[in-house]
Amino acid sequence: MSAQTRTVRAASAPASVRAGFIKQVYLYVALAILVFAAVEALLLQWPGARDFAGVMTEGYNWLLVIVVFGIVTSFADRWARTTASAGKVYAGFALFILAEAVLFLPLLLGISGQADDVLPTAGVITLLMVAGLTAVVVFTGTDFSFLRGALIVGGFLALGLIVASIIFGFGLGLLFAMAMVAFASGSILYNTSNILKTYRTDQPVAAALSLFASIALLFWYVLSIVSRQRR
Repeated sequence: MSAQTRTVRAASAPASVRAGFIKQVYLYVALAILVFAAVEALLLQWPGARDFAGVMTEGYNWLLVIVVFGIVTSFADRWARTTASAGKVYAGFALFILAEAVLFLPLLLGISGQADDVLPTAGVITLLMVAGLTAVVVFTGTDFSFLRGALIVGGFLALGLIVASIIFGFGLGLLFAMAMVAFASGSILYNTSNILKTYRTDQPVAAALSLFASIALLFWYVLSIVSRQRR
């Protein structure tokens, strides 16, 4: 691959280069999921996990956690987009996954006393939904760019409700979780259909992280719903 080919948007690259780029993206998505699972398993085995999770969710600390998570993942995404250093790209990849794993820790500890099938059920549902949403994009060829505005507005509304729930101490409930599943599904459709337009052919890691973030969000709320139904 020439230097010129590497610096163009994937949508403008030759067909063979586009195919190779997409293959790389999904390999990195799969790797991100595997690394996330491995890191989460290690965190759950950590003796101080429950104390740490308790501090994360105590009082207004969860609000601080969300702010720190946003800052950290923003830096990680920026590093993953760089082309100056492969080390920085993979550092961003690792940092992003670690941040997601830490964020999930209280939720996963909270379901640890429930039925053993809660986590695998949520995982299978999430993977099936991701496969179905990806198939919709691939086989229909629909451009889901039109979802951008709705996702921006929906994201701010969801964030506002989450912050309000932390400050005023009210639960968001099942309907909110279902709405967030729809939001995350829309995000997957949008990101999947716009990968080629958004990223250059030398940015498969950054493209994979954008998809992984949407998949993680979907998994969070699917897991929340399954957990509620098992209580």
